[in-house]
Amino acid sequence: MAGALEELRRRLAEVSDLSRAAGVLAWDQRVTMPPLGTEARAEQLATLGRIAHERFTDDEVGRLLEAAAPLVESLPYDSDDASLVRVTRRDWEKERRVPAELQEEMTLEAARGHHAWVRARRDSDYASFRPYLEKNLELKRRYVECFEWSDSPYTPLLDDYEPGMLTTDVRDVFAVLRPALTDLVASAPQVDASFLHGEFAPDDQRVFAERLLATLGLEEGSWRLDPTAHPFCTSFSNRDVRLTTHYHPDNLDSVWSSLHEAGHGLYAHGIADSLLRTPLGGAPSLGLNESQSRTWENLVGRSRLFWEHWYPSLQQTFPSLRGVDLDAFVRAVNRAEPGLIRIEADETTYSLHIILRFELEQELLEEKVSLDELPDVWNARMKEFLGVDVPDDGHGVLQDVHWSGGGFGYFPTYALGNVISLQIWGVVRQALPDLDGQLAAGDLGPLSDWLRDNLYSLGRKLTPKETIERLTGSPDIDPAPYLEYLRAKVGAAVS
Repeated sequence: MAGALEELRRRLAEVSDLSRAAGVLAWDQRVTMPPLGTEARAEQLATLGRIAHERFTDDEVGRLLEAAAPLVESLPYDSDDASLVRVTRRDWEKERRVPAELQEEMTLEAARGHHAWVRARRDSDYASFRPYLEKNLELKRRYVECFEWSDSPYTPLLDDYEPGMLTTDVRDVFAVLRPALTDLVASAPQVDASFLHGEFAPDDQRVFAERLLATLGLEEGSWRLDPTAHPFCTSFSNRDVRLTTHYHPDNLDSVWSSLHEAGHGLYAHGIADSLLRTPLGGAPSLGLNESQSRTWENLVGRSRLFWEHWYPSLQQTFPSLRGVDLDAFVRAVNRAEPGLIRIEADETTYSLHIILRFELEQELLEEKVSLDELPDVWNARMKEFLGVDVPDDGHGVLQDVHWSGGGFGYFPTYALGNVISLQIWGVVRQALPDLDGQLAAGDLGPLSDWLRDNLYSLGRKLTPKETIERLTGSPDIDPAPYLEYLRAKVGAAVS
């Protein structure tokens, strides 16, 4: 039996290596690859994806899982070996439902779609992107047909990012969020943030970002930060973390974008060594992963305590801020102000952007909204949800990268992450009674260490609900702490 477990680990390590190698190619495509390399890169990614899929779904993996099961029966539920067999079986059974040819085609079209999206977004040319979106959507409908669902055809797509969650579960959370957030936005005061727009040299932004990120708990030599069109984070081990950001020469959004991606990077960096090269070497869900990017971006990176330490350095880097006092700066970076762009949205309006996309994805999948009418429907919803007029498709339906790669089902995880971040934050504050003083002193080590030891290091050993319950005492995703936090923030701005 022990031999079966060792052979299972060996095979899973090989599949992991193939997937990580594909990840390097995907990172390169989005960061450094010349545009004319798109077709060749698409074929390379499709080949690696097909081989990894075939090797993982092989009958022999199923036989090894059966042989290893008796060995782990007596082990603790959250032991590495018991978790490996349990989680791998779920993944194996799910992937077995998807034909290798479909998996390869989805990977191929995702790579092609990304390049088409970059051009289309730059030129605000939805018509040129529409065929790629149509293809990705058609492939996702075929993918959904591989599964059974109890509530919505959207659920198999959601399950890729939030294992075990139903579409109706998300609707229940969003039904609480949307009216509350709409009321908060309506009551939010206007705050002067004009000083956050001006001339901010990208090279200076990069230097500041790298100096800041080096204090978060990422081991020196384990990460890098690069510019890209749409910020993201990926990793190829817990010691090879790739962060990206986007430097706008006329604003400082890169500060929070960099913190956001570093939150993802800290999660990857904190995965226990024993889980590497196995299906356990990641976060239980994107909602939990996103909770950490939002924690570092917002709960830390927009707090007054954090800026008590960092604001003098920011003022030294950008002299135009030297006449702006700390209180005015903190009010500005915490203002609630409806805008066009999701990744630039404040905490109060952000989840409204997500709810809009969540609804549209379901309607597209079920053909209740056609691709021809999508831009107009998008614009109308933006007016309804946020009261803003969309000037062009580059600032509207083309602003996000996700659909170019077939990432349907991904968007809800952002808002779920917002909610989960406050549930976990309450536990963190109890566990670290001197957290305020540590933030004010620029000492982020205790916070980073606690999150690594109690969350990141677990990887995927537990389900999302089990992970949340271990931390908070309840498996439920509860919007109440998040809404309480936002109400206090907007109330402070009013007063």
